[in-house]
Amino acid sequence: MDIRYIKNVFFLLLGAFAMGSCEEDLGFKEPIGTDTTVPGTVSNITVQNLSGKAKLTYNLPTNQSLLYVKAVYKLANGEEAEVKSSYYNSELTVEGFADTLEHEVKVYAVSRTKVSSEPVTVIVKPLEAPIWKVYKSIKVDNAFGGYNLSAENPDADNVAIMVMKPNAFNEFEVDNNKSVFTRVSDIQSKIRGLDTVNYEFQVFVRDKWGNSTDTSTVTVKPIYEVELEPTKFRAFQLPGDAPQVTNGARLEYAWDNRLGWPYVSFTHQVNGGPGPHMITFDTGVSAKLSRFWIRPFPELSPAQFYFLTTLKKFEVYGSENPSLSGALDESWVLLGSYEVTKPSDTPYGQDTALDRETGEKGWDFDIPLTAPKVRYIRVRCLENWAGGTAQSINEIKVYGDPR
Repeated sequence: MDIRYIKNVFFLLLGAFAMGSCEEDLGFKEPIGTDTTVPGTVSNITVQNLSGKAKLTYNLPTNQSLLYVKAVYKLANGEEAEVKSSYYNSELTVEGFADTLEHEVKVYAVSRTKVSSEPVTVIVKPLEAPIWKVYKSIKVDNAFGGYNLSAENPDADNVAIMVMKPNAFNEFEVDNNKSVFTRVSDIQSKIRGLDTVNYEFQVFVRDKWGNSTDTSTVTVKPIYEVELEPTKFRAFQLPGDAPQVTNGARLEYAWDNRLGWPYVSFTHQVNGGPGPHMITFDTGVSAKLSRFWIRPFPELSPAQFYFLTTLKKFEVYGSENPSLSGALDESWVLLGSYEVTKPSDTPYGQDTALDRETGEKGWDFDIPLTAPKVRYIRVRCLENWAGGTAQSINEIKVYGDPR
């Protein structure tokens, strides 16, 4: 018999055996164990009341078939909540409370065959819930072209500050574009693009369990703000300002509404020296500035915005009548010190989709309301993303009241 035939038959039989084994492995598996013994109860439960929740610590029963411990309790909306913790742990946390009243929690031990023990009932009395801390700290201040909303979230809990505005029927409804969904401890929301008229909003705070605070009414009247006309901007080179790179970049490109190379302001690191690089320009009008917007220049593909000469730490100065010596003397006033942070916090040179989206939108930087009127602006780069001091700006816009 042909040896090749024997080999083919052998491998066919081997394959069939393997397939049969796989089919057997895919069969339905019965739960392991049939023990219907009721497990013992957890013991020595201690309660640590926390903000909007309580931590339970306990001793486990000695049953070999124990799988997990669960706590069952009622939320404010009447729904039953359940929290489970593995038999590897001896604690669990019940959360979702919106008040500081006493609440009953039933704790069960559950076996591998899903048999529950008799419940052990404990009383928890949570501390003030995060939503109330946030609600009590909310501040809404008038700002140029809108308002600034701030609040403290010391527990860094997931909260939503819901902002409602009147609709066509004068009924208040949630405005998701103005509402804030976050878990940061220092909440800041800056709304712009509003007219200089009175606005009435209603505000409340909600958590992921549907708990809500009271609702308060706030009235804001935005301060007048317009974008300064970029056609009036002029480069104003002063002694000490860093030279632009020599292969096409120009300071005037920073406000020409064009993106990409060479339409960018880009200083030369070597020729500009190791110290902070400065650029200076004339806005053409004296104005009380409110903010400015910078769109960074992207490098490589896909775009890397938090890279090379993109501004990281920088200062902005203003002047009505600057000294022609180029010195940062008393003719200049510091309008603000700023630091750009990378949304993803990934390592240098590894921009994520979120980083690129943020860079493409550009960054807004506020100027204090106490700042005086100025006409000339100076940007001083203290550190770029490569660790040098050269700077690049693809586009800049300046806002304020030139009246």
